Amino acid sequence: MTVPGQPGDMLVAFVVYGGFQVLDLTGPHEVFRSTGRYECLVVGPEAGPVAASGGLSVHAEAGIDDLEPAGIDTLVVAGGVGVDRARKDAGLVGWVAEAAMGARRVASVCSGALLLAQAGLLDGRRVTTHWGRESQLREEFPGVGVDCDPIFIRDGRVWTSAGVTAGMDLALALVEDDHGRDVAHAVARELVMFLRRPGSQSQFSVPLWSAQPATDPVRAAVSSVQADPGARHTIADLAGRSGLSTRHLQRRFTAEMGVPPAVYVERVRVEAARRALAEGDEPVEALARRLGFGTGETLRRTFHRHVGVAPSDYRDRFKGEGKPA
Repeated sequence: MTVPGQPGDMLVAFVVYGGFQVLDLTGPHEVFRSTGRYECLVVGPEAGPVAASGGLSVHAEAGIDDLEPAGIDTLVVAGGVGVDRARKDAGLVGWVAEAAMGARRVASVCSGALLLAQAGLLDGRRVTTHWGRESQLREEFPGVGVDCDPIFIRDGRVWTSAGVTAGMDLALALVEDDHGRDVAHAVARELVMFLRRPGSQSQFSVPLWSAQPATDPVRAAVSSVQADPGARHTIADLAGRSGLSTRHLQRRFTAEMGVPPAVYVERVRVEAARRALAEGDEPVEALARRLGFGTGETLRRTFHRHVGVAPSDYRDRFKGEGKPA
């Protein structure tokens, strides 16, 4: 099969199957297509409609018998409740293994890591997946180093991500790896999403409101806050890390970041709290201590002021339940 595209476009092939999670496909697909620099192709066991886990059918432009694996730049495998059935499809698993051999890089979203593992692509590597699939991946593939704390992990040319929307963060990281931070940030703004730090370093997000530091001293201060939101980040602490006086840092930080240091620290801590509330069961009091709010009451007041709801209500609304994808 000849793949259409502009000369120089990098081909991203998305592997889907019956019961895949549709956001594992559409999220990263939109990130890549928004750059105008990739050709995206959906590949299924057969060409034609493929039913996602939610019942929505997506058209696979090619089947594994129609597409030669050669020429694929980036192979992305979606996750979903159907992944265990897909792993029993010897033809699909074999095609993934062959395509991965020739691809510049390989990636999985959510439980798609299980399909990569079935194809023998994760042995000896450090990977992540949806937290609800962690035990299964560990037990069935003991040769794989599973770490379900990060949003995404890069181990050589293999990239893996956590559940569902983390696939967009992974895609942004791949775009940044290819074309630089400015292109990735432009895509994040266009799609009104967060631009994250490298997933292997931190789970919390650098939100859309955040400008990018222009100088090394401010970059050092910002990086220290992003790396550990719950640490001590007074203006004196940040000044020491930046090598500037407190007055000089206050002025330069506000000019470059659009907000004073104290406001930035508070916003980053709130974003970290949002992530933790949506993805875990840590009590609010413990969360408050870990993220630098001090007390649960301070976290509740600050969170409500920024987000408009109480932390408990936010957790009830956004924390995923049921069988993981």
